[in-house]
Amino acid sequence: MNKPKLIIFGDSRRQFVAEAIEDFVNFAAGKAEILANCFRGDCASVADKADFAIVFGGDGTILSAARDLSSTGVPVIGVNVGRLGFLAEFSVEDIKKLFGRLTTDSSLIEKRMMLKCTIANNGKDKLSSTAINEAVINAGPNFGMVDLKVTVNGQSLADCIGDGLIISTPTGSTAYNLSAGGPILSANLSAIVITPLCPHTLSFRPIVIDAENRIEIFPQRINEGTAVLLDGQILSPLVAGDVITVQKHSGTFQVVNNPLRTQWDTLAGKLNWAAKPKYNTK
Repeated sequence: MNKPKLIIFGDSRRQFVAEAIEDFVNFAAGKAEILANCFRGDCASVADKADFAIVFGGDGTILSAARDLSSTGVPVIGVNVGRLGFLAEFSVEDIKKLFGRLTTDSSLIEKRMMLKCTIANNGKDKLSSTAINEAVINAGPNFGMVDLKVTVNGQSLADCIGDGLIISTPTGSTAYNLSAGGPILSANLSAIVITPLCPHTLSFRPIVIDAENRIEIFPQRINEGTAVLLDGQILSPLVAGDVITVQKHSGTFQVVNNPLRTQWDTLAGKLNWAAKPKYNTK
């Protein structure tokens, strides 16, 4: 039986991440071939040879690694050595316990949709990038309300006047979208959530649309600091005349799910979702 080929992502400058990686590398000796220990996209030359990427950190590290790997289709196994860890579903002990199954059971691999975000001005692209969780248009300094005209497939959807707009994937529905009052979507859906940020109206509520739709945002009024933010990591300032296009990415982000728990177990365990009231037992 061939040994699985692995690449490792993790910020080894952080002591507890470095310790977790060292622990795993010692465990994997003789069980797997480790091609590279990568951080911030410095292993592109070997990524397409890997069977799996083991990512140590929190969800931010996984989002960064997923974008780096988006063109390779390498499945990601997330090891949580961060804080919350929605995407980082495994502990180091989980990985040790389940390693054989994780690297052989293809039924655990789930394909998640991504977003492609483009910013153009006068017909020229100034940004074209990928988002795993969401694309956010944030009002920014001087913190006045922004006015955004939103269309779907060329049809007018809304004029959003407020602090901005979140366009989220199902994977990202439990992130910024959730904090802003948006709905939780099953992670394997092909859908997009449009959620306004503090809209100056009582009638603009989050909406879920089919992922095959093309969303365009035409800023009508912006601030000096208004910007597009992808996954909380890629920032692109906006200027007059910019047009933002968000649509389903042609590729997918492949994640290895933890067979010991479901998406709903994770919601309940990490966010106390649908927890019972704390009744008085007297």
